[in-house]
Amino acid sequence: MPTAEKVEQVAQLKQRMTDAKALYLADFTGVDVASVTQLRRNLRAASVEYLVIKNRLAKLAATDAGLDGLTPFLTGPTAVAFGVQDAVEPAKILQKFIDDGGKLAIKAALVDGEVMDPEQVAALAKLPSREELLGKVVGAMQAPITGFAGVLNGLLRNLVGVLAAVQEKQGEPDGGAEAPAEG
Repeated sequence: MPTAEKVEQVAQLKQRMTDAKALYLADFTGVDVASVTQLRRNLRAASVEYLVIKNRLAKLAATDAGLDGLTPFLTGPTAVAFGVQDAVEPAKILQKFIDDGGKLAIKAALVDGEVMDPEQVAALAKLPSREELLGKVVGAMQAPITGFAGVLNGLLRNLVGVLAAVQEKQGEPDGGAEAPAEG
């Protein structure tokens, strides 16, 4: 029979799952305390919640939240990183931890309702940040405008040069030849 405490834990876990933009499931077997402490610190700095969960309770919460796609991955030691503000930042932090020699293993992720395997999470972690992508878009939009302004500036400079040459030529009688003396 479920205890009131476990029912509350399932309800809280369900709420966290539905509130998160992304969930990352990881196997933390072999990760030492110092490493996991540093990982938690890095995740906390990015407003990512990291919890070690009981699989049985997580399966109940996932089913209640309509996230049945996660249940096959809820076996063995499982930790969950909840990306509440940013869906990609947890992937970047977890992948950096793994690349730096951490023994964490990504089991799966749920991003925008899609279940992702570890390879897809690694690819997601390599994507540029939102700010970098926006900067590239602005740069791509600005380049043609800057080029067009340069062309117009060059045309105006040439026009001014031609007008100056015409003015000089008109200032000289008979196109630059000396005028005959009238007498």
